Amino acid sequence: MGKITGFKEVERETPRLRSVVERVRDWDELYQDFPVEKLQDQASRCMDCGIPFCHNGCVLHNLIPTWNDWVYKGRWEDAVKAMHRTNNFPEFTGRVCPALCEASCVVGINREPVAIREIERTVAEEGFARGLIVPMPARAQSGKRVAVVGSGPAGMAAAQQLTRAGHAVTLFEKNERVGGLLRFGIPDFKLEKKIIDRRLQQMIDEGLTIRTGVHVGVDLSISELRESFDALLLTGGAEQPRDLPVPGRELGGIHFAMSFLAQQNRRVHGTVIPDHEIISAAGKRVVVVGGGDTGADCVGTSIRQGAASVTQIELLPKPPKDRAPETPWPMWPNVLRTSSSHLEGCERLWSILTQSFVGEQGQVTGIRCVRLHWAEQEDGGRPKMQEIPGGEFFLEADLVLLAMGFLHPVKAGMLEALNVALDGRGNVRINANFMTSVPGVFAAGDMATGQSLVLRAIDSGRKASKAIDAWLRGEKSVLT
Repeated sequence: MGKITGFKEVERETPRLRSVVERVRDWDELYQDFPVEKLQDQASRCMDCGIPFCHNGCVLHNLIPTWNDWVYKGRWEDAVKAMHRTNNFPEFTGRVCPALCEASCVVGINREPVAIREIERTVAEEGFARGLIVPMPARAQSGKRVAVVGSGPAGMAAAQQLTRAGHAVTLFEKNERVGGLLRFGIPDFKLEKKIIDRRLQQMIDEGLTIRTGVHVGVDLSISELRESFDALLLTGGAEQPRDLPVPGRELGGIHFAMSFLAQQNRRVHGTVIPDHEIISAAGKRVVVVGGGDTGADCVGTSIRQGAASVTQIELLPKPPKDRAPETPWPMWPNVLRTSSSHLEGCERLWSILTQSFVGEQGQVTGIRCVRLHWAEQEDGGRPKMQEIPGGEFFLEADLVLLAMGFLHPVKAGMLEALNVALDGRGNVRINANFMTSVPGVFAAGDMATGQSLVLRAIDSGRKASKAIDAWLRGEKSVLT
């Protein structure tokens, strides 16, 4: 425990957002610089609890009290080592993770929790700046070849772990650059892509082979892949978006969120998109359907593109301001969450059902909606959705973005060719060792679990790599 009285003497403080006027004019990171000395004060707030509930909140089981202590004492090398024992990419999770650990922080029972996510991000940045994060090539080669298909956080984590275990790993990506949703789904103002490229260079220097622009099951047959590799890991994500099949869905100007976000990320990177293909919010009345993080990303992106107005609608009721009784500490709380994008200018509506889209000359002009009441059930079951009589209203819209999440992996192509078994939700079915129904073929991340968080994908990729390493060796894995 770095400072016994730290949690009593120091209040929570995190980096301030750049002003709205400034940040909506660019795609740069949202936050102002935060002095390292202040960060060390924040680390002093960690109580090093006898039972660190933050471990329970963190899916990766990060050694949070340990590296908080090292940060407070200025022992950056020790902090970097402790952090990388459980997380390959703390610079990613320190920016985009919802900080489940902070919701479980003991200090947070009656005060503001420790700023764990900011400490995590800073440790990674200090590690790179001080030359503490360097390539870690394998000491010996196993002679085994592994193909990892899909380069999101699960694929990247597994590829790095397997490379460090001494296997010859090739990471396949159908898009032109590595990163999956980290690259194409998350806007640069939340995760600048140079952060991904910096880590990729470390992985390449460790011996990883990367092949982009290769769509396995389309450009490269499964038979060719299986003949060339001893094991195959599927980490292609859950890319089948949830649609909204209501009257008028065929109208122009209605797009899935990922089509919109991925295109803008490519434009920020310098990719030239033909004018007739550009999905732009400039000067338009934008309606985002879906109240989650992806919807918020659509809000921030639309505002930066110059939207005339942005409205975000959500089917579910508005969450409470404070922690709800049904999600007591240390559970992840059901509370109202307001992102930086919402603060930039957005109307938010809850308990709204989309009835139909309306348009003129093939283009959407608005949405017919109705307000809902969620009735509690006498048997304690899930609340029942009821339309409020007279609650119909109309939203004008020139651009509608569907951000309602993802259903399951895309089945056409690779999965159909492999003929792997699927679970009841359409995800790839795996056993306790991450192997699919096809021997030698494994799966991890959203492809096996369904849509989830970046940290869960990293954890899944790490665990799958350990299982694959043990299977290839026919004995205990060398990975921890």
